[in-house]
Amino acid sequence: MLTRRTLLATGFATGAGLALPAVDRAAAQAADLARNKAVVRRFKEAQGTKEEADAIREVLSPGYKRWRGGIEHLAANARDQGFPGPGSYLRGAFPDRTDTIEHIVADGDRVGMLFRVRGTHKGNLFGIAPTNKPFDILELGMFRLADGKITEAWFMADELGLLQQLGAKMPARREGRRIVPPVTGGGEDADALVASWSAQSYLPPGPDSMTLRQNRIMVVRSKGSAPAASDRAADFKQTRVGFQHLRDYGNAKGVGGETITAALPGRHDRVDEVLAEGDSVWMRFRVAGTHGGRLYGLAPTGKQVEVPEVGRMRFSDGKWKEAWYFADELGLLLQLDAVDAVLGA
Repeated sequence: MLTRRTLLATGFATGAGLALPAVDRAAAQAADLARNKAVVRRFKEAQGTKEEADAIREVLSPGYKRWRGGIEHLAANARDQGFPGPGSYLRGAFPDRTDTIEHIVADGDRVGMLFRVRGTHKGNLFGIAPTNKPFDILELGMFRLADGKITEAWFMADELGLLQQLGAKMPARREGRRIVPPVTGGGEDADALVASWSAQSYLPPGPDSMTLRQNRIMVVRSKGSAPAASDRAADFKQTRVGFQHLRDYGNAKGVGGETITAALPGRHDRVDEVLAEGDSVWMRFRVAGTHGGRLYGLAPTGKQVEVPEVGRMRFSDGKWKEAWYFADELGLLLQLDAVDAVLGA
């Protein structure tokens, strides 16, 4: 979805309006960001309404590509199993579904949106019979736009949290083997990105250009070989860990110290994209390594893992104040063949 060239261009590239005076360019860029946010907001808020079909035609480009679905792993493992379909935007399974946007940022041609999905499990969900239980989970979307239309999107929902709230197991496949997300080796090296960004001479117009650059660098540097403790404010706090449900599972078993970092002794994360606006930075990256240590009671498997995670960070007065992370926990368990161990066989 994202090449190194496009990632480096976000927030730094010269735009089509470069010949305009700096003030006019800044105003035009601000207008583009506001328009892109509005397009993504309309895409989400029209779903499940009588305006849905018209809105979809209005906001999606003819070549729109969805690189990843929110309920990615349940859908992949239901494929070719003969299960009833869950309906458009899962509203056959969740007829009272409501989505609430919690945070949205825009940077260049990119938009990030965090939203909350609530509803009641009333219909078949990828082979899971109705439980009539309510749920409340997070989902995140990353979008690319061109000329006021969405050309690409990538989603990740809290599938493990959904299964836990429904008290459901992941359905078995007929052939007895689950579909496991691949290890691709994709993403960009954090040290290389920091070096490239630090060497950039061009700054787009706007009073916050240098601040946004430094905020990006601080976040990416946290995934490099030399993270700087000085980047963080004295009162820095992390409000959510990426593998929150697994952390809770480990704490309940008395092994809360067996974290993902401890379980991947050679861990080397790679960066996919970074968005910065105002006091916020979003980073999508891949947690990558070999499972060589215990993970919340799960014995080492020696398996390679690669798991998407997104961080939302807040800055103040040149310091990193807050961090919040959200990872693909069900994907990790699939790679480790540990879904049933955590959810119960």
